Amino acid sequence: MSTQVPALLDGLVDDAAVFPPGSASLPDAVAAHRRHRTAWYADLVGPLLVPASAVLDGKLRALAGPGFVVGLIGDTGVAGLPAALKALAEDGITVRQVEVAVAKRGEDPQPGLTELLKLAEPSAGVDVYAEIPLTFGVMGALDALAAARAAGAPVAAKFRTGGLAAELFPTPAELAAVICACRDRDLPFKLTAGLHHAVRHLDPETGFSHHGFVNVLAAAFAAGESGTVQTVAELLTATDPRPLLQRIEGRLAAGRPLWVGFGSCSIVEPLTDLARLGLLNGGDEA
Repeated sequence: MSTQVPALLDGLVDDAAVFPPGSASLPDAVAAHRRHRTAWYADLVGPLLVPASAVLDGKLRALAGPGFVVGLIGDTGVAGLPAALKALAEDGITVRQVEVAVAKRGEDPQPGLTELLKLAEPSAGVDVYAEIPLTFGVMGALDALAAARAAGAPVAAKFRTGGLAAELFPTPAELAAVICACRDRDLPFKLTAGLHHAVRHLDPETGFSHHGFVNVLAAAFAAGESGTVQTVAELLTATDPRPLLQRIEGRLAAGRPLWVGFGSCSIVEPLTDLARLGLLNGGDEA
C-alpha cells in the first residue's frame, strides 16, 4: 500500500549520495535516484546533487539523459559555475538549484557573494544558495542576500551544520541565531551536512553532537511565530522528540516556514526516522 508524503515534508531531503560520508559513485547515485523518483516516498526527495567537477568532465552526461533534474554544487568555486551550467544546458539536463560556498571560515564572504549574485538571473528559473560560514561577516552577508532577494534575485542562504571537524558543527545557539536572522529578513535558507537523523544525538564514534532535522522543523516553526533565539535554541538542543512533535503536530498539511530543506547522502535514514516518529502514514519499505 502506498502513501502520500505530507506537504510539510515535500522536497525536504535532497539526494546527496555522491558526497561524504556516503560517497557513492556517480553511476550508482544516478541509478538509485531514479528509483527514489518512482518510489512511494518520491515527494520527500529533492534533486540529485552533483558537483560541478562531474559536469565539466562529462561523467554526468553519459549517465543522465535530457530532462534529468539536478542541483549543482559548486565544488570548483563561483568561477566554475558558468561553464558547468552551460554544459548542463547543452546536455538537456535541468538545473533546479545552484549551491556554492562564497568564503572559507574566517574569510569575508562579501567578495564571493558579490560574484555569485551576478549569476542569479530571475529569468533563468534557478534558485541560488550562497553557503555562508557561521563566522566573520555572516550578518552582513545575510543583509546583502536579503536586499538582492527583495530586488528580485532568486537567492537564499545556506549554512553548514556538520562535517569532519568539530568546528563545522554550530552550537544550537549559533544555529538559532542565524535561523532567527533569516526570519527577520524574510530570507529562506538551506542546511547541509550532519543532519543524519531526526533528533539531536551524540555520535559515539566521533563524539560530535549532530543536529536533528525534526529539531530544525520545530525550531523553524518557533522562529516563524516570533520565537526568541533562546526559544529556538532550546528546541535545537532537545534530544526528546516529544516537545518537537508537539510543535509540528497538526501542521503536516502546511509548508515549511523559510527552511527549504537539507542534503543527505542517505535517503533511507531520514525516511526511516520519519516513519518511526509517526510522521508518515505507512507505505512500502524503502
